[in-house]
Amino acid sequence: MLRPLFLLLCFALSFSAHGAGFITNLLNHPVPGGVAVVDLGDNDAAPQAFYQDKPVLVVRENKQHWIAIVGIPLKTAQGSQTLKVRDAFGSREARFDVGTRQYREQHITLKNKRQVNPLAEDLKRIDRELAEQNAAYATFTLRQPSNLLFDRPVTAPLSSPFGLRRFFNKEERAPHSGLDFAAAAGTPIQTPAAGRVILVGDYFFNGQTVFVDHGQGLISMFCHMSQIKVRVGDELKRHAVIGNVGQTGRATGPHLHWNVSLNGTRVDPTIFIGQFQP
Repeated sequence: MLRPLFLLLCFALSFSAHGAGFITNLLNHPVPGGVAVVDLGDNDAAPQAFYQDKPVLVVRENKQHWIAIVGIPLKTAQGSQTLKVRDAFGSREARFDVGTRQYREQHITLKNKRQVNPLAEDLKRIDRELAEQNAAYATFTLRQPSNLLFDRPVTAPLSSPFGLRRFFNKEERAPHSGLDFAAAAGTPIQTPAAGRVILVGDYFFNGQTVFVDHGQGLISMFCHMSQIKVRVGDELKRHAVIGNVGQTGRATGPHLHWNVSLNGTRVDPTIFIGQFQP
């Protein structure tokens, strides 16, 4: 019980006068697939911020000081980026710089070739499921995230990091959009922060899947599950069990795939558990 209490205390301090360093040190890794923390200045009311025409997470640092927490797409080039800001003083721009990061390759052999080159009827299903999941990622509610320092959803070693260039049967596919944990089948999966269940499904690639909205575009997705124990609309406390580890969908063995999304962009979850490696 001491660690969750400590983490909650750290998050509470992030909104105190001494908290800017904590949030920045934890989350500010402005690289492709990373997160930028952008200073929005002092204001009585919360400003609004937009990146690439999408609303972004804004939190109060202390009494009147605000920051934006921005997810950076993997394909973003090195250089300056622009954030559009609206507040009581009008509209303005804030800028941040994006650096570089190299990602490794991963080669996977699948016996089920249909999961590498889907059939025509599979493609129709995949397109429908992708639209459904993208709509979930685009969810933006005004609720304040309960914490920004997440816990791991399972206690298990990492097996595949975020951002890997993936090759299935020697054919390149989309980069790895989250973290894989080498957890045994049946292992309970817990939410790393409080939130609301916004989507539950059984998908071609992801298998049994749950989306949790933590607030202001901060979304967790858990997939390849063997069992789901929540429903759409459920309000979850931190550490609530949402289901169990499995190998449904496109999976070569039991594991949990967890991804984190900000402003509709998948970002490296290690940032939120304090284990980011440049």
